Amino acid sequence: MYELEKLAERVGLALLERGEWLAAAESCTGGWVAQSLTAIAGSSAWFDRGFVTYSNAAKIDMLAVPETTLERHGAVSEATARAMAQGALAYSRAHWSLAITGIAGPSGGTPDKPVGTVCFAWASRDGGCEAQTCNFAGDRAAVREQSVAHALNGLLARIGAATTLA
Repeated sequence: MYELEKLAERVGLALLERGEWLAAAESCTGGWVAQSLTAIAGSSAWFDRGFVTYSNAAKIDMLAVPETTLERHGAVSEATARAMAQGALAYSRAHWSLAITGIAGPSGGTPDKPVGTVCFAWASRDGGCEAQTCNFAGDRAAVREQSVAHALNGLLARIGAATTLA
């Protein structure tokens, strides 16, 4: 947990320094990213909101994930993660968003998407949106914790890259 607290602090400092906001769209992590960020005192200056969209209906209703995306690619896919991140931007005042959707287990895996498969996306107001799929080992708690850490590290890398380019 200490690692997540430090990552959340670093995210907050980076966003505060830039005067920018973040929104999170989460499925398999169930709000753990938002909890990690809001545990930091002063996070109301840089964290706008979190969307916990565990069901497909919630992804459609809250983030405008196209039903066709879910039908063609499934809830656990880079296409869905991208749509979630873009929806989080569309329904917030955030400059940055991150999205997580995956299979934390212990059941729900398939040969193509085994337990531990997690898809991420990071989007920015400038129109950039990147997605990535990872496969994490461990039990449900371990997969979820690794997912939160990966999402925050991925955001930090992208904020740093944007700072370098600015």
